Amino acid sequence: MATLGNLHATRLEPESRADSSVNNGKREMTIGEMASEFNVSLRTLRFYEDRKLLRPRREGNTRLYSATDRLRMQMIMKGKQLGFTLTEVHDLLGNYESTDDFEGKLKPQQIVTQIDHLERQRAEIDGAIARLRATHERLSAAYPAGRAPLAASA
Repeated sequence: MATLGNLHATRLEPESRADSSVNNGKREMTIGEMASEFNVSLRTLRFYEDRKLLRPRREGNTRLYSATDRLRMQMIMKGKQLGFTLTEVHDLLGNYESTDDFEGKLKPQQIVTQIDHLERQRAEIDGAIARLRATHERLSAAYPAGRAPLAASA
């Protein structure tokens, strides 16, 4: 079954089996375990690997995620929550592996720029909501009790 967005795959693939490996005394996670822990799809993790955001160890077809990969994933998720693009997250992460303090890596100007960007987005969203509400009110008044005309068929 294909996955979209944050939907989890329901078909188990060879690399998502439940067994885990131990590397240098630390437990590694399979792609299925990693996806479950972060509530993302297998496809998302593969995409992050393609974008060089994560670097799991490979054993054949099996991806094994280390504690460092988990920290990087926490930082990716934090970056997304703060509205940064994956390219921006990639640039901020670099080879940074010692902590999950994504915000500590930000420069003051990056913070100001991101706040400005998010405020512009919020204004656009607020405007779209206002237009939709006005349209809904206009249509509700023109066609009471849900009796709007059917859309013309093409």
